[in-house]
Amino acid sequence: MLKTAEIVQQLSRSQIFRDYETAFNQATELPLAFRPHELWQHALHGKKNENPFCALMAKSNRSCAACLQVQQELIEGEPGESTSSICFAGLCDTAVPVNVGGDIIGFLQTGQVALRKPTEVGFTKVAQQLIAWGVKVDLNELQDAYFHSKMLSREQYGAMVHLLEIFAKHLSVMANQILVEQQNEEPPLITRAKNYIGEHQAESLSLDLMAKTLNVSTFYFCKMFKKATGLTFTDYLARTRIERAKNLLLNPNVRVSEAAYDCGFISLTHFNRIFKRIVGKSPTEYRRNLRAA
Repeated sequence: MLKTAEIVQQLSRSQIFRDYETAFNQATELPLAFRPHELWQHALHGKKNENPFCALMAKSNRSCAACLQVQQELIEGEPGESTSSICFAGLCDTAVPVNVGGDIIGFLQTGQVALRKPTEVGFTKVAQQLIAWGVKVDLNELQDAYFHSKMLSREQYGAMVHLLEIFAKHLSVMANQILVEQQNEEPPLITRAKNYIGEHQAESLSLDLMAKTLNVSTFYFCKMFKKATGLTFTDYLARTRIERAKNLLLNPNVRVSEAAYDCGFISLTHFNRIFKRIVGKSPTEYRRNLRAA
């Protein structure tokens, strides 16, 4: 079973996400990340349109820890709802959950945006906090970055978050499709078993022989085969042989007994019984109907 982080990674590499990310970056001038539920680093660090102030903060362990605390607050919000959090510098980040069923597999994250105009008073408080933490930073460079933070009204920012909520629904559908496809993938063991049956169906095949051939226990093989195919090994083998028999019976020169033995049945009576159970009519009736068609 794929882990949620692997599903997020697969989706983040998809063409639809890359196209959306590019369009979102260009339209909003904000960074965007699709992050798994658990993440121990800055989701937006290194992303296009990353706030230069946040990039500077990521260089210091103490300020970095404060940013990671914001990320933790984002994922601890109301389950299934978009959550926003304001950092110590007054910048807003938002995480939009992507769900599969009732489970959150990851978040679309954006932000590093000022919802109020940066002020000298605000920067002084930020600088004092950093000094108190012992963060060493060029205050002139930091001030320039602080005042060049992207600023939006709450209404504008809310509209952009809504776009992410719509896209999150699309990603949820895609994630569900990935899970369904993964669940429907046939285990290699079963593929090998089917191939072997197809190549040796005319021979004497037993459950013990199949398990030995595949180097697994009989119990494990029975369990896996039934889970993957919905049929027991015996029923699957019988149906495979009957399908071959139906093809042989298309040839009027092949006798019913020849078809039976050629497909691996050692008893004509057994062949007739299995054929009728699976096809709904005897081999002779089946052939007669073919001629009448």
